[in-house]
Amino acid sequence: MLFHEYFAEWMDVYKLGAVRPITYQKYEMTLQRVKEIAPNLKIREITKRSYQNLINEYAKTHEKQTTMDFHHHLKAALLDAIDEGLLSSDPTRKVIIKGKTPAAKKPKFLSQFEFQSLLAHLNLEDELNWDWFILLIAKTGMRFSEALALTPADFDFAGQKIKVCKTWNYKCKSGGFAETKNQSSQRTLQIDPLLSRQFTEHVKELAADAPIFVNGRVFNSTVNSRLKSLCKKAGVPVISIHSLRHSHASLLIYAGVSIASIAKRLGHSSITTTQETYLHIIRELENQDNDKVIQYLVALHSD
Repeated sequence: MLFHEYFAEWMDVYKLGAVRPITYQKYEMTLQRVKEIAPNLKIREITKRSYQNLINEYAKTHEKQTTMDFHHHLKAALLDAIDEGLLSSDPTRKVIIKGKTPAAKKPKFLSQFEFQSLLAHLNLEDELNWDWFILLIAKTGMRFSEALALTPADFDFAGQKIKVCKTWNYKCKSGGFAETKNQSSQRTLQIDPLLSRQFTEHVKELAADAPIFVNGRVFNSTVNSRLKSLCKKAGVPVISIHSLRHSHASLLIYAGVSIASIAKRLGHSSITTTQETYLHIIRELENQDNDKVIQYLVALHSD
């Protein structure tokens, strides 16, 4: 059996219906790349060297982290192939992960001043537009797909809260509601009184179970293009809509909000994810805390 044939069957048996559709699409992309790189590679012919060559070929056009993800997909299937007796040893053992030089990284965060400047340039018209969408993500830290899926029924204006319980499958041509990224992503977000009042007026006439921002096919690039224009007008670094979520979280960290609370607000499955994502900010604050500790200890000995 050809390796890509085995991988396709493995996806069907172990992944189809067990992972979210968007995750399954990533496995399909892996399958396509295996077909392109090694169309004639048979499962019984996979050795440590041939597997390394496969990874090396993929790494020529992808960054190291993307290559690592590709490897993890293939390794999972190959370990099952070993269990099935199709391979006698693990060809992925001690594989070397390479990758092309990463492109220059775009800014992931805005400072508080830059954040405020961006919001000041929003064109908040009487009817909902993408500027309202950007404002909502800026003030809640929701994921792009989560914000798209919001309906009037998800708002609790009396309690000034928003319920996040679904996503919008914007990558699919037909759209439609989908499950959240994980169980932790189902959460309730506290919002400020002003945002609550603003959206009260905008959704009161809309159907309770219809997404308030979706009117036909939605593309991530459309919103990012609008955000880019706003960033330039505001004279701040150009960021993506996902970086707006990062900015929301980083400002909360600087404000002294606990990592546990921020992890819950972002819908992270564990605090570890939050700590790793914002490690440089946490370390910066730890250094400031160390200075405060020393100042306090010195003060204890003052006359």
